[in-house]
Amino acid sequence: MEIIPGIHQINIPLPNNALQRINAYLVRGHDGWTLVDCGWNTPEAFEAHKAALDELKIGFRDIRHIIVTHFHPDHFGLVGRLKELCGCTFTMHAIEAGLIESRYINIESLLDDIAIFLMQNGVPREEAEILKNASVPVLGFVTPAFPDTLVHGGETINTGEFNFQVLWTPGHSPGHICLYEKEHKLFIAGDHILPSLTPNISLHAQQRGNPLADFLDSLRALDKLEVDIVLPGHDDVFQGFHKRIGELIVHHDRRNVEILGIGRSTPKTAYEMAPMISWVNAKRSWQDLPPLDRRLAVLETLSHLEFLYSLGKIEKFQQDGQTYFLNPRN
Repeated sequence: MEIIPGIHQINIPLPNNALQRINAYLVRGHDGWTLVDCGWNTPEAFEAHKAALDELKIGFRDIRHIIVTHFHPDHFGLVGRLKELCGCTFTMHAIEAGLIESRYINIESLLDDIAIFLMQNGVPREEAEILKNASVPVLGFVTPAFPDTLVHGGETINTGEFNFQVLWTPGHSPGHICLYEKEHKLFIAGDHILPSLTPNISLHAQQRGNPLADFLDSLRALDKLEVDIVLPGHDDVFQGFHKRIGELIVHHDRRNVEILGIGRSTPKTAYEMAPMISWVNAKRSWQDLPPLDRRLAVLETLSHLEFLYSLGKIEKFQQDGQTYFLNPRN
């Protein structure tokens, strides 16, 4: 689908995944094409790329550059295969590049760190062993590659037809980037701003600090831009950039209020609080959630707790090797 002359969206299927698809974008330039994001390394994803190139009457060697918004497997997985096939260069944020080896190549240390981190936040040892391995199957969909060019935010990528400003937008991942084309008021959002979903913001073994604060700060900074059309990593291209930013901020404000309520009366770990949050209901119990969803829920709960602690709205303390949180206000 052509979004504007020179920029095309490719729908890349994600088999057996609730997201169903990831959007890649082909951008025409004076010396070839730039591809933004690429999907899993699956036959279905590869064929989707090939079909799009055939429709445009170009080949893989016409792709001269790949930009990856972040290193999650649905955006990064096919990059190694495509880079070799296209003979192109590859760009991503320096923070993401520094995490590729531990996440996709030598993963045993990271898996151990995940298990320890989960247990420190209340997950029983037996369940921590299950949750730590929840994302291992997706490694089969990733052919990693290391970038030729590192960005930090603030750079301009000039294709000859378009000038994209690289914007560092941490939160969903530590080195997530978006691309802003000022002249056309066009914003390639990755997973930072989605039209209907709220991106997962987790505190975990590879993303310490205060990721929810980072996410909200970057949303407020983006709100100053003039944007007419948003090209998200999932779902449909949309308008209403500023409205959607406001909705995401309100969503997290409401979740913070909910967690403050859950945290009253008695100290609780993130694991104890997560099943009490409104993403679990009578139709789908906590134990009905797949292991990866349970892990994401615990770690997203933790990101909210750390954010609230940084604001002085909740107390945090260690007991018996675990981290507990308490809202002391009744």
